[in-house]
Amino acid sequence: MTLLLIHTGGTIGMAPGPLGLAPKPGLVEAALAERLPVGAVLHTHVFRPLRDSADIGPADWNAILDALDAHPGVPALVMHGTDTMAFTGAALAQALAGTERRVILCGSMLPLGQGGDAERNLDLALAAAHAPGMGVDLAFDGRLMAAAGLVKHDSHARDAFRSQPQDHAPAPKTRRFDPARRLAVLTLSPGLPGAALAAMLAALDGAVLRVFGAGTVMNDPAILEALRGAVAAGKRLRAVSQCEAGGLAPGAYAAGAGLWAAGVENGGKETPEAALIRLWLS
Repeated sequence: MTLLLIHTGGTIGMAPGPLGLAPKPGLVEAALAERLPVGAVLHTHVFRPLRDSADIGPADWNAILDALDAHPGVPALVMHGTDTMAFTGAALAQALAGTERRVILCGSMLPLGQGGDAERNLDLALAAAHAPGMGVDLAFDGRLMAAAGLVKHDSHARDAFRSQPQDHAPAPKTRRFDPARRLAVLTLSPGLPGAALAAMLAALDGAVLRVFGAGTVMNDPAILEALRGAVAAGKRLRAVSQCEAGGLAPGAYAAGAGLWAAGVENGGKETPEAALIRLWLS
């Protein structure tokens, strides 16, 4: 058995300290080594320093992908905090689309050694890494979930994640992320001033727009002009629903006509995280 461990940080590898929970180097590595059979080969790539997942971004996704490329064909466990797990899941799933890699994301709501979910999640991740199949999954709360459409729906419960089905992802134009690109997820909300939306879009190279329901927006000339102006300036805008499931249906409501007439892309069933990654890689 050969396995690659990529440890980015997160609650699973933390321990109590004078100021509260903090990363403890070696904790995850020791727990995994105890679970490997005799003769197994473990390659490790540990982020130094270990990162809170709130700080994870495109440069870190590149580092994970580089570590995977350095060990071709080897099943991999990626230890990661839960706050941005959905973004990293979408990033790896899309960047690795069309390749034959087995990658299992793993984290926990409580650290190892605290009588919580960490050990169970790690056991599931290790078993999944060497089970038949390819692709990128999350091992969490007794379930394997496709990482392409992860949603963190609870900030405290052990069953913190769901996975929304995503359309088949083609091989991306690029498999690395440009950290210099200015992309963001923006939520449209009642009363949002058109000038505020225009100002945000002016500072970005592109954006994911969380719109209402099946694909509607407010009938505000200033909002629609901000969208038209951004698209005309060459900025890619991709719409997704503020609903967790169901996706968009252009043409279903007249209230969405201005959105599509402005040239905004239809993100369909994509989660906001998946849509953001789509902009980065295409």
